[in-house]
Amino acid sequence: MSSRALRPGQGRIVLRTDGYSTGFSEMSAMYPLKLLSPQLPSTDVPVVYMMSYGGGLVGGDCVELEVDVQDGARLAILSQGSTKVFKSRPGQRQSAAAHAQMPSATTQKLHARISPKGALFLLPDPVTCFRSAKYHQIQTLHLAEDSSAVLLDWVTSGRKSLGEEWAFSRYYSLNEVWVGGQRIAKDATLLEERDSEAGPLTARTLAETLAPYSCYATVIMYGDLTRKTIQHLFAAYSSITVFKQRAPPTLLWSLSPICDNKGCVVRVAAKDTEDVKMWLGKALSDLESVLGVDVYRMAFS
Repeated sequence: MSSRALRPGQGRIVLRTDGYSTGFSEMSAMYPLKLLSPQLPSTDVPVVYMMSYGGGLVGGDCVELEVDVQDGARLAILSQGSTKVFKSRPGQRQSAAAHAQMPSATTQKLHARISPKGALFLLPDPVTCFRSAKYHQIQTLHLAEDSSAVLLDWVTSGRKSLGEEWAFSRYYSLNEVWVGGQRIAKDATLLEERDSEAGPLTARTLAETLAPYSCYATVIMYGDLTRKTIQHLFAAYSSITVFKQRAPPTLLWSLSPICDNKGCVVRVAAKDTEDVKMWLGKALSDLESVLGVDVYRMAFS
C-alpha cells in the first residue's frame, strides 16, 4: 500500500533496520488517523503515537493501520491519553436527516506483521467510550516463530466524573495472535446492554453486571523478549492465596499460559483505571530493559 493509495482513516508503518540503525521506510496516514514519531535520545526502539484529530473518534469513523516490522527491528506503538469514542463530534449538532444517515459505529482495525527477530509492543492508553457510543476494534498480529510481541487492550467505564459508567451502547474488541501461520490466541470482548425481554428474570444493566470494576485490561505476550516477564508473572500468580472475602478486592488478575508457556494472556480488572495502570507498570517492569527507560516510562507513567 503506497501513501498515494491511502483512503481516509488508513495508515501504514514500515520499520526496518540494517543492524546499525533503525528507521521508517514508510509512515503515512490520512484523516482522522494521525501518526507521530518523536525523536528520542539513544533508543533502539522507535515510538509511534497513534492519534486522531479533534480529540477522539466519532460514529462512522473507520481507522485501519497496517504495520510491518521487518527483520530484527523493534517498534512501540503508544497513544497520547485514552482513545475517546464519541457518538458524534463534540460541539457539532446534526440535523435529523444527517443523524439518521450517519453510521453509528466507530471502527478501528490494526494488522501487524512482525518478521524474524522483530518485536512489536502495542501499549496504548485505554479506550473510553462516551454515552451511547458504539466501538468495534479488531487487532491481528502475525509473528514469525522467533519474533516477539506484547499487545495491551483495555477499556474504561466512561466519564465517571459526569455520571457516565458503562453508558455506551456497544463495545466489541477482537484480538488475534498468529505465530508461524498458527493462531495461538484469540480473545474477544463484547459489552452491550442485554435485551430486557430476553427471559423471565429481571435483566441486569451492563453497569450492574460489570460492577464494582470500572476498568478491564487484557495483555497478550509472546516471544523471547517477554520470557523474563512471563516467568515473573507465573511466579507471582502461583504464590496467590485464595480465600473468602467480605467485599470484592480493589484489583483482580488472572494468568493463562499459551503456546507451551512461550506466551501468556493476562486479564486485569480494577475499581479505578489508575490502579490498573500502576499494576501493569510493575507487572511488566522487566520490559524496561527491552524498551529502554524512556520508552517504558512513556507507556506507563
